[in-house]
Amino acid sequence: MTNRLLKIGVVGLGRAFTLMLPTFVHDSRVTLVGATDPIAQARAQFEKDFGAPSYDSIEALCANPAVELLYIASPHQFHAEHVRLAASFGKHVMVEKPMALTVDECTGMIEAAHRAGVHLIVGHSHSFNTPIRRTRELIDSGRYGAVKMIHAMNYTDFLYRPRRPEELDTAAGGGVIHSQATHQMDIVRLLGGGLVRSVRAHTGAWDASRPTEGAYSALIEFEGGAFASSTYSGYGHYDSDELFSNIGEMGQAKNPADYGAARKRLEAAATSAEETALKAARNYGGSLYTAGTALPQGLQHQHFGQFIVSCEKADLRPGPAGIAIYTDREKTFEALSAPAIPRQEVIDELFSAVAEGKPPVHSGEWARATTAACLALLESARSGGSCTPSHQVSHNANS
Repeated sequence: MTNRLLKIGVVGLGRAFTLMLPTFVHDSRVTLVGATDPIAQARAQFEKDFGAPSYDSIEALCANPAVELLYIASPHQFHAEHVRLAASFGKHVMVEKPMALTVDECTGMIEAAHRAGVHLIVGHSHSFNTPIRRTRELIDSGRYGAVKMIHAMNYTDFLYRPRRPEELDTAAGGGVIHSQATHQMDIVRLLGGGLVRSVRAHTGAWDASRPTEGAYSALIEFEGGAFASSTYSGYGHYDSDELFSNIGEMGQAKNPADYGAARKRLEAAATSAEETALKAARNYGGSLYTAGTALPQGLQHQHFGQFIVSCEKADLRPGPAGIAIYTDREKTFEALSAPAIPRQEVIDELFSAVAEGKPPVHSGEWARATTAACLALLESARSGGSCTPSHQVSHNANS
């Protein structure tokens, strides 16, 4: 047993940080030693909660010698700049998805980390989830033969959660492709082997008041002949969590009576400025912020909608409680123990890389391949043809 403790500085105290906060608070392998955010109330909340300094610039945080690793959860368009800066100070980096907005930015981030000799991990994405990783292990066992087809589907209210203007601008990293296809494509790539050969897609932008992609459907072909269908809608109508007995994306029980809550909250924001203020109020340190560090009762594994992996000898269906396995003669269920701490798998990978020197699965190279596949999805929808994403890597490239 090691006493090694990862000392983390946080770049951006927004929504992504609040989702990781229970993990940071309850996992004894990490401690938060500093933060930066442009909002003074968020910085004050951090200092109150953690007794650690906060800064109004990332440079000041990077200069703190107590910081060993930066968790970068700034807006998407700043990821590339902030990762390069962190690496220049010799800090290890975990950057939130999406890795960046272009493949060239991803490459620059990878090169900066290599030059500095630091680890670069990209996450959280839902391909970290234990049911997904266990499904990949079942595939690798060879027991069920090769993967032939994957079905992925998720319907949420993503587009109607409070947004800043750039979150509704595709060019600035907004919309469901950069924010949500990253999750789904990362999972599909992990289950399908990683090497995407082509993407053929359509996207939907059906609400003029939310002028970005809110839905997509894609057909993905892998090297070796396997293929996947990947569908997502964030328009807040059907909720595919119903398929998991109303267990939400974070593994929490949902009340069906809360249907339509996201759209109802937006009714209080008549302008873009009011919507931005509403988001800030609900974020860490805001006037409507409620501490979310307690571990909920009945927590199950996180998920990103339905996935069915069709192998030669069985269909595999991961879910919040385990994996349903449908073979020629019987249906079985491999139950998974409930998580003690949400997203602990992220810290497992982070700790293994930084403290033990083990190459991470969610490396910069892996995440660049996911970004390239998502950008191919966008380009296919624009052009009306199939697109071939660059820089693809196998799921076992670092094993």
